[in-house]
Amino acid sequence: MNWMKTTLSLLIVMLAAASCQKKEPIVITPDDFRNSVDQVTDIMVHDIFSPPVASRIYSYPNIAAYEIVAQGDSTYQSLAGQINGLTAIPAPENKNLNYPVAAMVAHMNLSQSLIFSEDRMQHFSDSLYQKWSQQNEEEFTTAKAYGLKVANHIRAWMNDDLYKETRTMSKFTVDTDDPARWQPTPPAYMDGIEPHWMKIRPFVLDSSNQLQPIPPPEFSLEKDSQFYKELLEVYEVSQGITEAGDTSEEIGIAQFWDCNPYVSVTRGHLMFATKKITPGAHWIGITEIATEQAETDFNATVHAYTKTSMAIFDGFISCWDEKYRSNLIRPETLINLYIDENWKPILQTPPFPEYTSGHSVVSGAASTVLTGIFGDDFAFDDDTELPFGIPIRSFPSFNKAADEAALSRLYGGIHYRAAIDEGLKQGRSLGTLINETITMKN
Repeated sequence: MNWMKTTLSLLIVMLAAASCQKKEPIVITPDDFRNSVDQVTDIMVHDIFSPPVASRIYSYPNIAAYEIVAQGDSTYQSLAGQINGLTAIPAPENKNLNYPVAAMVAHMNLSQSLIFSEDRMQHFSDSLYQKWSQQNEEEFTTAKAYGLKVANHIRAWMNDDLYKETRTMSKFTVDTDDPARWQPTPPAYMDGIEPHWMKIRPFVLDSSNQLQPIPPPEFSLEKDSQFYKELLEVYEVSQGITEAGDTSEEIGIAQFWDCNPYVSVTRGHLMFATKKITPGAHWIGITEIATEQAETDFNATVHAYTKTSMAIFDGFISCWDEKYRSNLIRPETLINLYIDENWKPILQTPPFPEYTSGHSVVSGAASTVLTGIFGDDFAFDDDTELPFGIPIRSFPSFNKAADEAALSRLYGGIHYRAAIDEGLKQGRSLGTLINETITMKN
């Protein structure tokens, strides 16, 4: 009997020691953050957000994650005091905080509050929460509490950016008396989207018109005017591409950079929308490719996503400020009226004024920021459009990708040359401003 008591005592001691044994910390990888952003992208495609709104959905959760990263890694510097209106996040109370877990929590929580299909993001986060809790419950509970606290801090700042106020502002009024002004385009003839987006608080710009481009060529249908020459170029380029057939390089480029979440398809009496990513989402996808290829760690990955999404966000504010100031008519409207009533652009014309090209501005801004992070000779294979049945394209640099993205708008028949060239300049000026004025790495 004594040996049984001794054995039982030893078992009790061993079990007690095992229960007190310190658990291994939860390990978060760069793929965990990339997967969280991918989940947001998938939901946005499903929910159909406009390009400007999509840029907002990406940026604030990324900033929340980055601010936590900067708390735990002296390599990085907080954005508080550097971007408009942001104050320092609460300091963590626990010195042994798992910062990557907290950053993931903040990112997922804020993302969930910005999309429509909240249940999909909830399911994604719950699966991770369960896994992390099983790995180390105490560490997870502490990190989750801090992540939610930071998410609430960023949310309060975000809610002051005037987005909610713009939801109730008036629709854009179409000027039908002025032939130079934008008119809704087929097939859906949608209202101009986000006519008040320039009122949203930017991150880096001191005002929406800080980088105001030169005006577009003066509207004129005189054959020797610059405007008419650019209008005719759109038509002639499109005709040449169409004659070359569906396998032409230009059609491939146009389709690769289409990034229009508002494409309407009409079949008989039915009209429905096909779902695609936005221009900003394409550059977020390129950021994913770059961080994977460069094998960045978790913190550097969050840094790259955050800086790029800030450039995209301010890019849309800057671009939309000009779009609704110049309020320029699209090529499709004029070509159908004055050149060829049966002509259709290769890409569907998006529902907002022409000048400047949004994709050109955003591509210029994002490519300049990514070049600042990864270098000018960073070659990559862009597979962002594979889920939509569009093959991979390869680029020797981010800047060359931006050049092609901008040119795709001419091939697609939706922009004049000036909107493309000046849009790229506008975006690259913004990217340079961000690179020169925002300090994120010490």
